[in-house]
Amino acid sequence: MLTQFNQAVDYIQSKTAIRPTIGIILGTGLGGLVKEIDVVDVIEYKDIPNFPVSTVESHQGKLIFGTLGGKQVVAMQGRFHYYEGYTMKQVTFPVRVMKLLGVQRLFVSNASGGVNPDFEVGEIMIMDDHINLFPEHPLVGKNFDELGPRFPDMSQPYDKEMIQLAKNIAAENSIRVSVGTYLGLTGPTLETPAEYKYVRVIGADAVGMSTVPEVIVARHMNIPCFAISIITDLGVPGKIKEVSLQDVIEVASRQEPKMTLIMKELITRI
Repeated sequence: MLTQFNQAVDYIQSKTAIRPTIGIILGTGLGGLVKEIDVVDVIEYKDIPNFPVSTVESHQGKLIFGTLGGKQVVAMQGRFHYYEGYTMKQVTFPVRVMKLLGVQRLFVSNASGGVNPDFEVGEIMIMDDHINLFPEHPLVGKNFDELGPRFPDMSQPYDKEMIQLAKNIAAENSIRVSVGTYLGLTGPTLETPAEYKYVRVIGADAVGMSTVPEVIVARHMNIPCFAISIITDLGVPGKIKEVSLQDVIEVASRQEPKMTLIMKELITRI
């Protein structure tokens, strides 16, 4: 597996002179941050050895290299999901590659369903913890000691200093944000009312189909993480409505400029 990572890294480094210290993974309807990047090179996933290819219509499938906030960055325009049929090793493959490219911090965004009764559609939630309910764990199998320990600590999945700085940035710009726990499920169905209730009872504020595997693997490699979620629908009793992918994208796109401002300013200041 290490050989596969290195083959991907060698190919990427042959195509760009950018040596990123910041990695960015953009969620459904949240690709606008790419517009803020001074793009130097674009590499399509299909051209990278051993790289998965995104199958979701709202995910484009490109690695974007450039500068943002004075930092050299790599952004995934299109991520991979367990529900697409990939193994967790494939879902998290790009995060391993990012580490080997020199990435020192990971920024992640997603769209999710809110189960906190105080949330509204369009709520911006900074993640400070998560619950992993995916049936496959990305660290199962052989451990590569060169990348991280067999039993990584997960007491701080999301970096407290970046969370506080993001809250400060939001306050400075009069952007309402919440802080909460995200729960990861496989999808691709959205949750039933009983499942939403279960998610809330066990301690989550929002539920989605991504982010958790990438963060686990990043923390395995000691990469500090920051994640932000836009609540695109509600799984709260009395507020549950039928939701389509287009509904999700519309809400995410509407709130995206605020999320983009927070992420860009955060990357600039760290």
